[in-house]
Parts: sequence; structure tokens; C-alpha cells
Amino acid sequence: MTNTELLVALIAVAVVVLGGGAALLVRRGRGELPPPRDLDAITEEYIEHPEHPEPHLPSEDEEPPFEEVPADEKDRSPAPTPAAPTTTVERPEPAQGRLVRLRARLARSNSSLGRGLLAVLGRADLDDAAWEELEDTLLAADVGVGPTTELVDRLRTRVRVEGITDPDAARQALREELVALVDPTLDRSLALRGPEGTPGVVLVVGVNGTGKTTTVGRLARVLVAEDRTVVLGAADTFRAAAADQLSTWGQRVGVDVVRGPEGGDPASVGFDTVKQGLETGADVVVIDTAGRLHTKSGLMDELGKVKRVAEKQAPVTEVLLVIDATTGQNGLRQAQVFGEVVEVTGVVLTKLDGTAKGGIVVAVQRELGVPVKYVGLGEGADDLAPFDAEEFVDALLA
Repeated sequence: MTNTELLVALIAVAVVVLGGGAALLVRRGRGELPPPRDLDAITEEYIEHPEHPEPHLPSEDEEPPFEEVPADEKDRSPAPTPAAPTTTVERPEPAQGRLVRLRARLARSNSSLGRGLLAVLGRADLDDAAWEELEDTLLAADVGVGPTTELVDRLRTRVRVEGITDPDAARQALREELVALVDPTLDRSLALRGPEGTPGVVLVVGVNGTGKTTTVGRLARVLVAEDRTVVLGAADTFRAAAADQLSTWGQRVGVDVVRGPEGGDPASVGFDTVKQGLETGADVVVIDTAGRLHTKSGLMDELGKVKRVAEKQAPVTEVLLVIDATTGQNGLRQAQVFGEVVEVTGVVLTKLDGTAKGGIVVAVQRELGVPVKYVGLGEGADDLAPFDAEEFVDALLA
């Protein structure tokens, strides 16, 4: 390259450099570019206010930082987790203890009947007026006309033939005749075993107010005390509190309760209860039914349906009719109607300790031809006892 060509090239480069610098100055003057910043200021700002600081990771030889606990929190222990509520399962009283209490309570409440009978037989002269008074006492106790006439005739014969004049001998004769009237030969046990290993199925019936649901709960306690496994069925779907009441009884002794929707089909509850009893291998199934009015034929027919539907699973082995002992002759009418619908096999007399009408035992047995199997006494959970003819009579005459 000649000296002239080299000179021209240098001039061109100078023009380009000077032109670009001038353009940069023009743009900065117009505000198009930010003013230049000092490098030291930028470095200092980054150190003091980093946007993305790198985390500090301790090395293998470095201990992790220790966070100091405030002094007021050093002794503060964590709040305990509340425990779930538990239901204590009770162990019911055995039957023997109940029989002792039965005799004591009957002796207190029904002693007027025994005193009235013994007062007449203790007289030196038993004339016709005395025997009529004896009849009135028995009738007032709801023994019934037929049984009363039978008892008085037999007593008059014994007193005359045996020449009884001693009050103790008269008392003994009365006791023997009363025991015979109550009939200790009747089988008062519950049929608690179904065919071919199926559970015993107990259907409990009765009108409202007799203590039917309470009887079912107490009966469950009796069975649990005998080491039997039980399933309860709340088929009284028309009374709002019945299922809840029965569930409470079941929780207390640890037995399952099958229930349906309020106002639902009672027969389906009976069906499901027996089904669960079969599936779980229970010993006994007890079904509480609605307290039908015995004057309503349609409702009584529905009660028969409960029995028929339950028996699609397993036969009903026991039908217990619950009767309030204070209802007297009205209880006999109930017994007649229920017996026609569901074939009653046994009677439970409730509220027996609150009345002097113990003679209903005799009357209802004569009317139905089935035994009184249990009696309800008092308001306690274990106030249901197996009926014993001799214990009952001894309590009346105590």
C-alpha cells in the first residue's frame, strides 16, 4: 500500500469513530439512554441488597446453627391431644341376685294382699261372710273370677276336712293352694336356640306405655350376664325415641343394635336384625316392635308382617308379650288380641312392684294358656327377673 492509500484509510476510520460518538451524545441528551453508573456504587448495592443471595450450607465440620428458645417457652409442654370418648361396658347382675330383690320388693308392695288373706284365715270362726271377704280380696287383686272361685272352694274343703283351726296351718294351706294356682309346672325358660345352629329369635310385643323397649334392654342384660352374644333390633320405627333408647341400652352392655330410618318399614328392620345375627354368629336376636294399639286391626296385621318377614331368615323361637300389671283386666284383653296375631309364647309383667294386683299373674296365664316368664320390678337397669311361682307366692304372704 502506498503512503497515499494509508492516509485515506486512517481518515475514514476517524470519521466513523467521531460520528458514532456524536450520535451517542445526541441520544443521551434526548433521555434515550440511562446515565452511566459508577462501578463501585453498583458493587456496593449488590453486596448490601442481593436479590438472589446464595444459601449458606454448613460444611461437614461446621455445626448447624442453634435457635435459642425463649425463656417463657422452655417449660411449656405441647397441649395433649384429647382422647376419644369411650363407653364403659357394664357387667349386668346375675339372675340369682334379682330373685332375692324380687321377693323383697313384692313383700313390701303387695303385702296388703297377703295380709288380707291371712287375716281372714286366722279367724276362729270361718263363716260364709269370711269366705266372701276372702273372695273379694282375691278379686281385688285381679286373680279373676274363675281362679278365685276355684281357690276358695279348695280352701274351704281343706279347712273342713282337715279340721284346720291353727293360723299357721291355715297359712300353710293357703300357700300351697296359691302355688298350685300359679302353677309351678309350667316351663318358664326362654327358647333361645334356633334349629340347625341358627340364633334364637325373640319378638317382643305390647302396647305403648307398658315398658316394652325398657324390657328389651333389660332382657339383653340378662342374656349378657349368661355369657350370650346378642343382637338387638329397633323395629319400633314410629316412635322417635325408641331406636335411640334401645341404642343406649345396647351400648351399656356392648351389644349391636340394628335400626332403620325413622318412620321406615318395621318388617325390614326385623329382617336385617336376624340377618346380622346369622352373619355374626350371635346366640340370640331380640326384636323390639312398635307399641301397637290392640284395637287397631290394620296395625296388628302389620305386626304379624314383622314376624313373617323376620322368619324368612330364621324361625322366631319366642314371642314375649309385655303387660303392665297395673292395667288389670285391660291387660287381659291385650293378651287375647296379641295372642291371635303373633302366637304369644310367654308374658313379661312390668311394674309389678307398684301394685297390689299380683293376681294378674294367675289371670293372664289362664287367659292365654302360656306362662309368665319374667317380671319387671322398679326402675333400675337390672330390675327384670325370671318368674318363680314359689318365690312369688312367698313374697305375697311375707
